[in-house]
Amino acid sequence: MRVVVTGGAGFIGSHVADRLLARGDEVHVLDDLSKGTRDRVPDGAELHVADIRDPDAVFEAARPEAVVHLAAQADVRVSVERPADDAAVNVLGTVRILEAARRHGAQVVFASTGGAIYGECDGPAPESAPRRPLAPYGTSKLCGEEYLSTWNRLHGTRHVSLRFGNVYGPRQEPHGEAGVVAIFMGLLRGDGTPRIYGDGAQTRDYVYVGDVVRAVVAALGADGGVYNVGTGVETSVLELYAAVERAAGVERAPVHEPARAGELQRSVLDVSLAARELGWRPEGTLADGLDSTWRWMQER
Repeated sequence: MRVVVTGGAGFIGSHVADRLLARGDEVHVLDDLSKGTRDRVPDGAELHVADIRDPDAVFEAARPEAVVHLAAQADVRVSVERPADDAAVNVLGTVRILEAARRHGAQVVFASTGGAIYGECDGPAPESAPRRPLAPYGTSKLCGEEYLSTWNRLHGTRHVSLRFGNVYGPRQEPHGEAGVVAIFMGLLRGDGTPRIYGDGAQTRDYVYVGDVVRAVVAALGADGGVYNVGTGVETSVLELYAAVERAAGVERAPVHEPARAGELQRSVLDVSLAARELGWRPEGTLADGLDSTWRWMQER
């Protein structure tokens, strides 16, 4: 297939590009390089430096049969401080990608978010759970999902939205809007002091990037829909930090800071629908994923 990967010079996108090339696809990366880097674009993929809000020239060159839409404004704090900017990228950008894809008859697989859409969970949240975003970021991603669903009804397309858990793994840099795994490992690799906000009992669903990539590939060619991509397993921040210490072989007491306003206390995803309809299940354990991530961190 000819595939455009938006955000393909970033953390998840570069892994997706790798996997698509390995299976013989023609890969075009659309990235404005505001967060991604040229050296992450794998050999064999063609990089187009462009904004997702103006994708037409790239699509004319690539003539895609599928689009993996990962590019986004992904910082929750930025979305709170500058909601209009968040919506400009995550809503308008997604509409522009959908329209460019429609002109080429291409299916879109859209990277959405689980925790930021469901809000507080009282157990593993299925796709039918109430959607209660606590920040504009979650709202903008939910809006993107609704546009995909509308296009499916209006135009007969088969676009798929994937609600990711907390993705971690190699190539996630320990700065900016990086996940907590990358932040902890970056500090332990140097002489920094990890910080835990609140009591550390808050839980998340940590999913390894390799499992996320397999979910993306499984969604290509599906008949449309919305699917959770996580593990169904809750891990507290304290448990995660202890597991990161074991992977790193470093023991260092963290500093506790006051809890951050609006932070979710419990977030975990029910992934049974993806298992039934996409044939996808998470394969890696947290320990194995952390080991792989630490090895990459050491080799950088």
